[in-house]
Amino acid sequence: MESAIGGYFELELPLREEYHKDALRLNSGKNCLEYILRCRKYHKVYIPYYTCDVVLKPFQKLGIAYQFYHINLQFEIADEIELQEGEALLYTNYYGLKQRYVEKIVERYGKRMIIDNTQAFFAKPMEGIDTFYTCRKFFGVSDGAYLYTNATLIEELKQSTSYHTISHLIKRIDLSPEDGFEDYHRNEENLEHEEIMLMSCFTERMMQSIDYKAVAERRRVNFQYLYETLQSSNLLAFKMENDAVPMIYPYWGSVKGLREKLIENKIFVARYWPNVLEWCLNNDIDYQLAHLMLPLPIDQRYGENEMNRIINMMKIQ
Repeated sequence: MESAIGGYFELELPLREEYHKDALRLNSGKNCLEYILRCRKYHKVYIPYYTCDVVLKPFQKLGIAYQFYHINLQFEIADEIELQEGEALLYTNYYGLKQRYVEKIVERYGKRMIIDNTQAFFAKPMEGIDTFYTCRKFFGVSDGAYLYTNATLIEELKQSTSYHTISHLIKRIDLSPEDGFEDYHRNEENLEHEEIMLMSCFTERMMQSIDYKAVAERRRVNFQYLYETLQSSNLLAFKMENDAVPMIYPYWGSVKGLREKLIENKIFVARYWPNVLEWCLNNDIDYQLAHLMLPLPIDQRYGENEMNRIINMMKIQ
C-alpha cells in the first residue's frame, strides 16, 4: 500500500538503519520463544531458574516439558546437562555480558541451543542458532522483538498495533515516570497475553530512528565508570567484554536496605526476578541473586552526572 502524501504531520523521526534488519520482527520476546517451540517441536527444554516467569507461558501453552537448572556467580550453568533426542537448552545472555560463554556452550550443544538475548540487544546472533531479542529493555517502545531462526511457521501472522499502548512513554515525558507507571504495567500484562504477531509499524519505525552506535558507546562508558568505582565492593566480578553492550551494571554488596534507599531517592532499580524466590531455596545462588543483586541503570539516557549520583547514593549507609 502506498503511503499518503500531504495532510497532517506525524512524529518527526530520523530514518536510520535498523540494527537487526535481517531478523524476523515479532511483537514480544515471549512470542519469539513460542515461535521457536512450535517450529522445532522439542519434547523437553532445560531453562534457568534465574529467569522471568513469563518464559514458562509458551511451555505451558504448548504442553512442552521443561526442567530448571542452576547458575553460578559467573552466571554460567552450574548443573551437568546432557541433552537427549528431542531436547534443547535455553540460556540467557545475562545483562549482555556473557557472549563468550554463549559461544562456548554453543560449541558443546550446537543447534539445540536457544539463546535468549533479551538482555543483550547488541550481541550478534550465531549462524544457525535460534536467537531472540526484545526492544523494550533497551529502548522507549511499547512492544517489539527480533528473532533469528531458519524455521518458519506455516500460518500467516497478523500485524500488531501499538498506538493504544504508548501512553506510559508519553506520560513519562509530559508528566513523570510515576504518572506513567500504572500504564506501563498494564501494557506489560497485556503483552503477556498477546498471540504471536508481527511487530507494529510504529515500533518498527521507532527502531529505525535510533543512533545505535551512540547508544552502545554511552552504555559502555557508563558501565565502565561504575565498574571502576564500585567493583572493589561488588561481590560480582564482571568485566566488560570488548564487544559487549551491557543492559545494566550488576551490583551485589553488603549494605542492607540499599535498594530501598536508591528507590526513595528516585534511582529506580528493578528486581530480577521475584518469581525466583518462590522457585529456589534461600541458599541457592539463583535465590540470592534475585534477592540481593541490584541492576544499576547505565543506559543511553544518562551520563557522568547521573553515574555520580548513583555512586554517591551507594556510599550512604
